[in-house]
Amino acid sequence: MPLTNRSSYNYHLPHNLIAQFPTEKRDNCRLMYLNRNNGTIVHHQAFADIIDYLKPDDVLVLNSSKVIPARLFGKKDTGASVETLLLRNISGNDWECLVRPGNKLKVGAKAIFSEELSGEIIEHLEGGLRIVRFEYVGDLWSILDRIGTMPLPPYIKRETIPSDNNNYQTIYADQLGSAAAPTAGLHFSEELLSRIELMGTTIVKIVLHIGLDTFKPMSVDNILDHKMHSELCSITPDTANTINQAKLEKRRIIAVGTTTTRALESFAIENSESNNPQYLLEPGSKWSDIFIYPGYNFKVTDGMITNFHLPESTLLMMISAFAGYDNIREAYQQAVVQQYRFFSYGDAMVIL
Repeated sequence: MPLTNRSSYNYHLPHNLIAQFPTEKRDNCRLMYLNRNNGTIVHHQAFADIIDYLKPDDVLVLNSSKVIPARLFGKKDTGASVETLLLRNISGNDWECLVRPGNKLKVGAKAIFSEELSGEIIEHLEGGLRIVRFEYVGDLWSILDRIGTMPLPPYIKRETIPSDNNNYQTIYADQLGSAAAPTAGLHFSEELLSRIELMGTTIVKIVLHIGLDTFKPMSVDNILDHKMHSELCSITPDTANTINQAKLEKRRIIAVGTTTTRALESFAIENSESNNPQYLLEPGSKWSDIFIYPGYNFKVTDGMITNFHLPESTLLMMISAFAGYDNIREAYQQAVVQQYRFFSYGDAMVIL
């Protein structure tokens, strides 16, 4: 089956394996190790065992984007209910959003979310998206903290609860802007990160604000026809210098999550001073729509920590490119048999 067919990335997943709640302790979820060179798989009962796979001279890269309480519930002037999910800030008070019911919310439609916040649809975009111009009194982030809810993915079949405000956020998140959590990072506790630093592993942060592609399933049969949604990412000069020095010294760059991987690969440039093909990072900020699927040549990333992803998703295609399609098929089959927990609040995999 050609690896450009979306159906090549389908697999059977019993519904009971889709995690609805996180583990009580962040680093107590299970961990699968996958050797991408020979396909070896090892099962661990605790994510904290990740420390056994890290080396003192590794660089561990985290995505410090912070999830905003991006889901808003309001009313039209007719009294009809409206739901709005903020995806990304376009400019000023204009936001790209998903809205429900989309077919009834035309340009000019207004919604009131609270006494402090209202919005008007000013433009229709492709894929059912809308640009909403918000009006508010005071600070938007403070208002969202009061009236917004965490944007849990649709496969979590329950109402948002107060503990999600903490659980659906990495402990190191400090850059507001994501409509979904970089979930591979949810497994790190303060204690575990301290242990990793004490052993000598360098920890750095990049930012990629997660948008629509986390929520939107692929609709085309040929994955080459898929258009990725752009996401804002940034890498500071200090972080780029740290990673570049490690690359020049042939030390490993371990990305925590597919979002971190996308950011790293988006900023890769060829090192013109090297006789051998070699890539380094150029710092800055950009909107990236990079789509990574089998056949892609990874330029920066040497290892990846990730969750178990949805069938036919771009994230599954990315890790298939990184670890090898057959290796990922076998790993996911074993994960189902071994009753791993899947998706955002589920278990983890380290690929080296």
